[in-house]
Amino acid sequence: MILFVLAYFGGILTILSPCILPVLPFVFARADRPFLRSGLPLLLGMAVTFAGVASLAAVGGGWAVQANDAGRLVALLLLGLFAVTLLLPAVADRLTRPVVAAGARLLQVAQAGDRPGSSLLPSFLVGIATGLLWAPCAGPILGLVLTGAALQGASVATSLLLLAYALGAATSLAVALLIGGRVFAALKRSLGAGEWLRRGLGVAVLAGVVAIASGLDTGLLTRLSQQGTASLEQALLDKVRPRSAGIVAPQLVAATLPGEGQLPSLAGAVAWLNSPPLTAESLRGKVVLVDFWTYSCINCLRALPYVQAWAQRYRDQGLVVIGVHAPEFAFERNLDNVRTAVRDLKIDYPVAIDNDYAIWRGFDNEYWPAHYFIDAQGRIRHHHFGEGDYAGSEQVIRQLLTEAGREADAGTTVSVAAGGVEAAPAIDDATSPETYVGYDRADNFASPGGLVHDTSHGYTAPQPVALNQWALAGDWAVDGEKAVLSGAGGGITYRFHARDLHLVLGPAQAGTPVHFQVRIDGAAPGGDHGVDTDDQGRGTVTSQRLYQLVRQSGGPRDRTFEIEFLDPGVQAYAFTFG
Repeated sequence: MILFVLAYFGGILTILSPCILPVLPFVFARADRPFLRSGLPLLLGMAVTFAGVASLAAVGGGWAVQANDAGRLVALLLLGLFAVTLLLPAVADRLTRPVVAAGARLLQVAQAGDRPGSSLLPSFLVGIATGLLWAPCAGPILGLVLTGAALQGASVATSLLLLAYALGAATSLAVALLIGGRVFAALKRSLGAGEWLRRGLGVAVLAGVVAIASGLDTGLLTRLSQQGTASLEQALLDKVRPRSAGIVAPQLVAATLPGEGQLPSLAGAVAWLNSPPLTAESLRGKVVLVDFWTYSCINCLRALPYVQAWAQRYRDQGLVVIGVHAPEFAFERNLDNVRTAVRDLKIDYPVAIDNDYAIWRGFDNEYWPAHYFIDAQGRIRHHHFGEGDYAGSEQVIRQLLTEAGREADAGTTVSVAAGGVEAAPAIDDATSPETYVGYDRADNFASPGGLVHDTSHGYTAPQPVALNQWALAGDWAVDGEKAVLSGAGGGITYRFHARDLHLVLGPAQAGTPVHFQVRIDGAAPGGDHGVDTDDQGRGTVTSQRLYQLVRQSGGPRDRTFEIEFLDPGVQAYAFTFG
């Protein structure tokens, strides 16, 4: 229930966002009409359309974006026509010729919506058109809803959450509409300027159409919106739900572990690696460790050596380790990519491919990595989220094996000396945050003009870049998940504080390598290079995975990272640090 309340209040906050400005003229253009017959249907049309398109985007991916783009074009034409009828009624009469008769008739009826007995449908349809143009003022609350929709799957609850967000925005616009209607009426009475007000609104609507058509709503205004309301939304979220962390403080393991429910079904896996399909029934009598992971997640990779060590040490005592691979990015759904990662990481225990998040939902899981400990009777007895507390987790394994009548190894806990990306992070509270490149979850972007959605655009990187800010340089096409370099010579800059810097990268075309050059504070990295670069900062993107580009020998400190791609066609997904 609390998520519905949060979604509703997140929608209300959109009225404070500059990126809502292009929508307001369409709302105020009907401010002098009766609210119940004109304003309310318009707002409901906007809310329903926004919730529907957002639901499709959360579930359907790229094709939904293309469908919405077509809808936006139709809506721009419709509302542009609406603006012309406000400006020039005589022209509106001429527009009733056969080619545009239906659209013009709709707009004429919509403008006459204050007549007794007039239909509510025209205002509702204009609201639908307006909803298709709604600038996605997506702060942390909407991001939480959309991410949850992607991970938890399509459901009535998902659509209701998105509808709650849209109704919140419609509520704030309704207040503005009611206030605006009174101001509009007062001006008409005091100035006798009804016709001029009508034309002024026509100009405002045309300006809104131009702003949306030119991408201003998703560029500068969206960037201003993130700066203006994200902190308010995040404060709301933090009060009811803490943010997940890669490293979790040690937990005290009780002498008697409580039951946390039965092991859910594993039948939702689309494939299994290293094993035939396993079931909850076939695992009875075994102690089971379920590890939710994905192969480009740095926190998962750093926990992996411990999971592998437990699998080897306690296998003969009756422990079964199951890795549940739940993808974060689209390329992690590719079975060949996962198979290659499992081989390269030397994982020999069973791996369930959970591309549909069926097992994820069965556990009601929300984290990468997440470890669930199941006893020989099939009961979940303990869980641990994130990195850390490995000794405590191993204690749980031993305790469950002892309960099952197995002689668990009572020696010292496993010792892991991992290197490369699997090495333990430097403990530093000021480490830079995980940063996504795709616009769905992008933060702290510093290139002038903000991110331009779904089309190639020339970016420049400001000098200098502030701490924890990043910028693009060159021609990039940015979608919700990643940025794709359109031509050679483009790059990315990030001012970070950490020991290690990683970047999830991939070639746009399989089998076509992309060469790159890394610089730290304007120079070759030398001894501070990562495992995927040499001391001159040279490296090659050959597959879709996480690349370690910086490992500083002197520990965490503020540095400016730059990467220049010498070939076109690279995909950039996310920065992580350690």
